[in-house]
Amino acid sequence: MPSIAYTYDFHRGRRLRRTAALRDLVRETRLTRDDLIMPYFVAETGPEDMVKPIGSMPGQNQLGMKAFVERVARAVDLGLKACILFGIPARKDPAGTQGYAEDGVVQRAVRALKARFPELVVVTDVCLCEYTSHGHCGLLDDDGRVLNDPTLELLARTALSHAQAGADIVAPSDMMDGRVAAIRSVLDGAGFEELPVMSYAVKYASAYYGPFREAAESAPKSGDRKSYQMDPGNWREGLREAAADVAEGADFLMVKPAGPYLDVIRQVRDAFDLPVAAYQVSGEYSMIKAAAQLGWIDEERVVLESLMGIKRAGADLILTYFTEDVLARLQG
Repeated sequence: MPSIAYTYDFHRGRRLRRTAALRDLVRETRLTRDDLIMPYFVAETGPEDMVKPIGSMPGQNQLGMKAFVERVARAVDLGLKACILFGIPARKDPAGTQGYAEDGVVQRAVRALKARFPELVVVTDVCLCEYTSHGHCGLLDDDGRVLNDPTLELLARTALSHAQAGADIVAPSDMMDGRVAAIRSVLDGAGFEELPVMSYAVKYASAYYGPFREAAESAPKSGDRKSYQMDPGNWREGLREAAADVAEGADFLMVKPAGPYLDVIRQVRDAFDLPVAAYQVSGEYSMIKAAAQLGWIDEERVVLESLMGIKRAGADLILTYFTEDVLARLQG
């Protein structure tokens, strides 16, 4: 066959894709164990060694305190660098008092982790929804409306109790206006000026949270959270929320959920010079797990691709329930 005489030059991109070694050499975005934060659900609703499977989140469990520490120990052996804690208390009330109790489940969990793993970065979720009998993230008035300003004092009290227990980072997820300023003021006044605040700055009222509400037993008893979490159609509003939190003293900005809001992660990354976290939430996890169990996808490849997409969009840190699985793969 005669040779082809091209009258133009063209880009030979395949040269750098020819072998696995070449592809590794020129990879632009890399996922490492330093990027990942593992969420855990610590419960005082059963024995200390309780491992209670979460039906809608295969592979995830509510853990009694002893089982929780043992689970974290295995993850630390795999290279876990950071985790975030959610508590399920034995009792709830309208003011969520167990959320800021000195002997609350999260406070005890923090002490247990820091005593055994002092180098592990322990992040605590600061919210009231897991602790209130009505399931909302703040105090309610007689008509069932969430009260913003009275809730701020309780959120700040919760963050302070986590700091006193030894938390490395507090992460308010409630979406009350002014919560970062309130938390920063109380922490600074109590001598915790160096404790960072990771704000759930851009948190949407998402349908992807369903499995989490089973896991954390935090579904609202009435109504929904649309009056304080963001409308999924808005991205400019997200930048306003992030800017407000930066002005109030946030040290990290988080976008939640991650996968459906990759464009928002990029917008936040480009607009602000703070570390950006993204939460691959329970619904994202459960969909991948369900499809994998049906044999429709290759779970390992889809997990890594989804996390790479979040990282490529601009996230510095990723909160994901797949953390332990990825750590095992990275170690192998």
